[in-house]
Amino acid sequence: MPLEVAAHAGFCMGVRRAVEMAEKAAQDGVPSCTLGDLIHNPSVVAKLEEKGLASVQNTEEAGNRRVLIRSHGVSRATMEQLQAAGQEVLDLTCPFVDRMHRIVEESSRDGTPVILVGEKEHPEVQGTAGWAYGPVWVVAAPEEAESLPEMERAAAVSQTTYPPERWETVLKVLRQKIRTLDAHCTICNATEIRQREAAEMAGRMDAMIVVGGRNSANTRKLFDVCRSRCEKTILVESAAEIPPAFANIDSEKIGITAGASTPTDSLKEVVTRMSELENKDLTQPAEEENHNDFMAEVESTLVRIRPGQTLTGKVVQITDDEVCVSIGYKADGLIKRADLVDQDVKLDDEIEVEVVKVNDGEGNVLLSQRNIVNRKAWDALMEKYEAGEYVDAVGKEAVKGGLIADIGGVRAFVPASQLSQRYVEKIADYVGKDMRLKIIEVDKQKKRVVASRKAVVAEESAAKKKEAWEKLEEGVVIHGIVRRLTDFGAFVDVGGVDGLIHITDLSWGRIKHPSEVVKPNQEVDVKVLSLDREKERIQLGYKQLQPHPWDNAVEKYPEGEIVDGKVVRITDFGAFVELEPGLDGLVHISQCATTRVAKVEDAVKVGEEVKVKVLGVDPEKKRISLSIRQVLEPEVPAAEEAPVQEAEYEIVATDETVAEQVAEAVEGVVEAAEEKTEG
Repeated sequence: MPLEVAAHAGFCMGVRRAVEMAEKAAQDGVPSCTLGDLIHNPSVVAKLEEKGLASVQNTEEAGNRRVLIRSHGVSRATMEQLQAAGQEVLDLTCPFVDRMHRIVEESSRDGTPVILVGEKEHPEVQGTAGWAYGPVWVVAAPEEAESLPEMERAAAVSQTTYPPERWETVLKVLRQKIRTLDAHCTICNATEIRQREAAEMAGRMDAMIVVGGRNSANTRKLFDVCRSRCEKTILVESAAEIPPAFANIDSEKIGITAGASTPTDSLKEVVTRMSELENKDLTQPAEEENHNDFMAEVESTLVRIRPGQTLTGKVVQITDDEVCVSIGYKADGLIKRADLVDQDVKLDDEIEVEVVKVNDGEGNVLLSQRNIVNRKAWDALMEKYEAGEYVDAVGKEAVKGGLIADIGGVRAFVPASQLSQRYVEKIADYVGKDMRLKIIEVDKQKKRVVASRKAVVAEESAAKKKEAWEKLEEGVVIHGIVRRLTDFGAFVDVGGVDGLIHITDLSWGRIKHPSEVVKPNQEVDVKVLSLDREKERIQLGYKQLQPHPWDNAVEKYPEGEIVDGKVVRITDFGAFVELEPGLDGLVHISQCATTRVAKVEDAVKVGEEVKVKVLGVDPEKKRISLSIRQVLEPEVPAAEEAPVQEAEYEIVATDETVAEQVAEAVEGVVEAAEEKTEG
């Protein structure tokens, strides 16, 4: 007589929570009672009554005692009545039922009708109906749904223990009756799993035993499901109700399942009873071995667990706030959504979890996935710390004295002094910013990490500087980026180190500020003019890579050509005119105007745009002679030319005093010649 026990049998999450909290309440010394039977199981109700938790049928019977709300929940009016009376209330409503109350309440606020699919006399349905603001219809079958009036809109919910396949059948009818139907399947996942599992098992068994209270809706539905697939199915509330002849046939395969309100003790009692009946007919050692294996399997549901233990479990229930996981323990485990790494888990998914608490005070086993991820992240972080490796992080929050950063799920503190090599005025600028950090301090016991971005920047800068210096040689041309400008030049980043382009090496012409040639962040090619590795100084040239204006001065400015220029400097003997950056010519004082001037300033001013005639170009001496007078005065025919021609002179001197003396002497000669001509 092989036996098989359903994997999901006995207390569901909501029932277990209610029973364990009620037992705890019975021990705290506060006189209490339950409003109605806590759950639909006579043995459990009787045990609670023995512990002082009597069941009352209405609020008046409660007197001054604390009132425990049963797992099926109550109406809003009942809750308000208890609150108005000032009575202490311990709400043990099943989370699935409470969710249904909230749906009904919110859906009906504007008067939208509510359709409850379930048993009209069931306390869960009655309590839920009491949360509606508008009209409520209760239908238990498709036939009853057919009798509903046609409606423009309505909301529909299901009793948590209603068979899923029948719910779909009722929905088809409702959609024909209601133009806009807001349907919510509020069937408990545990109920659906149990019924599906029981149906599969019953199809393979010769006989089935369903354990649970006869007044329990979910147990009766479980019995109906099994009976539809296995004719030899019985419903018992205790082991004593099992017929002695039920195990007479050795070849029969018998399956055992239990309703959601059936305590573990009742289920175990039935399993033990069936094992005893089986032992009476055992004659083969192999059969005894099978029996021992079976009992070991049953006992495995009562294995011990401890906080910090990692287990693999199966998802058996999913709510908006929690996920229930079967971990092979007498109680299933709960994971808060916040502690769930994969938010898209589905029923029957196998997931790795860690035990946080064996009992949270309400009889629940608390689990976490986040702890496992955090532990793995911490171990990986410690490996990098011990190896001296950098870690990738993201700035999360600016706090007093620094920044909180996330390193792969581990929080780390970065002091303000360790954020940058320069003073950081606004730490908040680093929030949301990706960065590389170096761990500089760890408290493994408290799991605290202190990290530095400054150290990473400094080490990376040093490495880049070393690499850059190894590539530098005098005379080479390299690519760089202008970083900053000063009055005396421009600093250029040439691969991790900065070099200076002096203002005189920016242009062949005269400039007042580097900004006339380059701008910050501009990419430029520069020539390395000199290197001082000891002082880490690099002299760069920019103009050296530009064409020299004297290279084609003769072709560009042929003798006799009239061109535009700008007066850039005035001396006593003439004015220097810039033809282009780096190329100046001299207009002698005698060539500044058509008439004689005592001072050059009387003819031209610095900055003035003028037209000049090229008198001569000497590329070897880098001299250009220019004339303004010959541009201004009309050409004189050869026959009318004065017998004495004014000589043209170019005065070149490095000392301005000498130049002035020469100029005065020349002027004296010219004046004497003019006077003689006039005489």
